Formats: sequence, structure tokens, C-alpha cells
Amino acid sequence: MSVISVPVFAGDPILKTDFVKEMLRQIRALDSYGQYDGQPAERLLAPLILTRERKAEIPLIGDPDEITVAYLKAFYNAIAVLIEKECGLLAVSLIHLSHEGFGRVLITVGKLVVLDRTLRDVHRFGFASLSKMKDEADKYLSVAIEIIGQFPDVAGL
Repeated sequence: MSVISVPVFAGDPILKTDFVKEMLRQIRALDSYGQYDGQPAERLLAPLILTRERKAEIPLIGDPDEITVAYLKAFYNAIAVLIEKECGLLAVSLIHLSHEGFGRVLITVGKLVVLDRTLRDVHRFGFASLSKMKDEADKYLSVAIEIIGQFPDVAGL
């Protein structure tokens, strides 16, 4: 795959949002060899931005590589952390993924499942832009908080 310039700018106000800050923390936490030390946020988030040209280069059928799986984990872990901050209860993300890129992600709070997503074609995981990534995360976060509000006793177990 050739390298294509991705428009992630240092001055983008989305880089200052809680979700993106947490996403960067999660990406750095999953970097056990320190390869991301000192790297700017734009460079760390660039692999998540799949423009039409970049998406066209990715085959329709393929196995996800370790970096893509790490970004997938970082995305859902960041959502879990934001759920924790919002409701004050421990949120845990559970990701089960086959070697072919199919699986499921669950985020639980206590005994309550607040997010249940089927994963397909994980080797093509990414978003059209940073704002679309944040919008998707915000959507999941708001639904999870609403579910916790409906069933606070189960979430507190």
C-alpha cells in the first residue's frame, strides 16, 4: 500500500476534544515498544482516516493486521473511558475478533451491556474524517449513557 497524504491538521479543533485526547492516550498505551513516543497527534490518528483513495487500495477481503486491531481496541477503549467519566461506574470493553476480521465488541457497565456491535471487515476499519470518527463515538456514548440511565441498578452491580 502506498502512502497517501491525509489531511489531519495540527490546528484542527477536534484534536482538543475529550474523545480525541482519550483516543491518543489509548493508542500510546497500546504501544508497548515506544514507537509512538514523541509522535504528533496528527501522525498517530492518520491511519484511522480512510479517504476514498486509501479505501480503494485496501482489498475487499483480507485479514486485519496488528496495527489495525490496535486502533480498533483504542477506539472502543476510549469510548469505555468516556462512559466511566460520565457515569462514575467502571466500563469495560470486550473485543472478540477472528483472524479474518469478524467478531463482536461489547462494552459493559456492571452487569449491563451498554454497547453491542458486530464487527465485519476489520481490515478496513477507519473513518472518512476525524469529525466522522468523533460523531460515531459521540453517538455510541450517548446511547450508552441513556441505557445506564434507564437501568441504573443493573449498571451498579
